[in-house]
Amino acid sequence: MAGEPQADCLFCKIVAGEVPATIVRETETTVAFRDINPQAPTHVLVIPRAHYPTAAALAAGAPELAADLLREAHEVAVGDKVDETGYRVVLNTGTGAGQTVFHVHAHVLGGRGLQWPPG
Repeated sequence: MAGEPQADCLFCKIVAGEVPATIVRETETTVAFRDINPQAPTHVLVIPRAHYPTAAALAAGAPELAADLLREAHEVAVGDKVDETGYRVVLNTGTGAGQTVFHVHAHVLGGRGLQWPPG
């Protein structure tokens, strides 16, 4: 069920403290942690504490939580001081877009030039 922790979800296990992560920010509704395979000097994942598999599911099921996710992505960028030079927030949705963990997560990337188009 959307919003409920999933026993087999890596990110739900991080939220529960069962899997270690380098946490950079926490709120009542979100957790932000460093990506284990960074693609930029700043590469932080921001996840909701509630389980939603994709950005579309989050937007449809909990729009206020989607807003929290984006707000926290900005706060991560401010904390890493990449907001001054620019940063990118990426939400991959589906395997064709590169999503490998089906717990919605925003990638906050910055600290180097980011070319367009991505990928």
